[in-house]
Amino acid sequence: MGFVQITKRNIESEHICCALGAKQYEHAVSEKKKWLTERMDEGLVFYRLDERAKVFIEYLPAEMAWVPIDAPNYMYINCLWVSGRHKNNGYAKQLLAHCKEDAISRGMDGIVHIVGKKKYPYLSDKRFFEHMGFELADQTEPYFQLVALRWNEQAVLPSFKKQLKTFFDDEGISIYYTAQCPFAVGILDELGKIAENKGIPFKTVRITTKEEAQNAPTIWTTFGLFYNGKYITHEIISPNKFDKLLTKLLAAG
Repeated sequence: MGFVQITKRNIESEHICCALGAKQYEHAVSEKKKWLTERMDEGLVFYRLDERAKVFIEYLPAEMAWVPIDAPNYMYINCLWVSGRHKNNGYAKQLLAHCKEDAISRGMDGIVHIVGKKKYPYLSDKRFFEHMGFELADQTEPYFQLVALRWNEQAVLPSFKKQLKTFFDDEGISIYYTAQCPFAVGILDELGKIAENKGIPFKTVRITTKEEAQNAPTIWTTFGLFYNGKYITHEIISPNKFDKLLTKLLAAG
């Protein structure tokens, strides 16, 4: 089974793996395609299995990445996802190998990616990356780790940037997000209605530039949820789970 690269020429006719067949996410998928198209001019590559499946890798030069990291001359992986019946077929290794070959051809020193200290939704399983030779480069609270694969041992180890803000005065729920994931864009209206029904202030802050993302208050800029200024989760949370979270937060005062 082969792979296909999504480019500006074919992106309108090809799927991008996320939210396949989900009508409620059609607008969010369009937003993601627009975001991808803009990033392609900055060196982004979207490479996927040539089938209707969630098997893909998305990466770009780390200097252009929408996350607060310092990783000069590295390639940054936005997302590496192999799901369902396609797992355990070697696709993740093939996708990673494609990224490595591309990075080497561009004269880069390595690859960098954000994982969790343990397995979390929407974060890659770090055990796979460790198995593939990645080493821990940096870590930050509450559970984010930066892993790197270097083929130039003289290259600097990547690191997280010191965040400009670690606490906000905002009351209630604040969600910082980008258009990089359709699931993030597509869920916000439902979450807002749940917060409104509970009388909790709710605001969203869309990160719209690389500069904003690289200086963001959340490491995982795709989605960062805060309550009364305190970081809660990176997880793109379901309406039911969000309802339970708000009940718990209200009970805790």
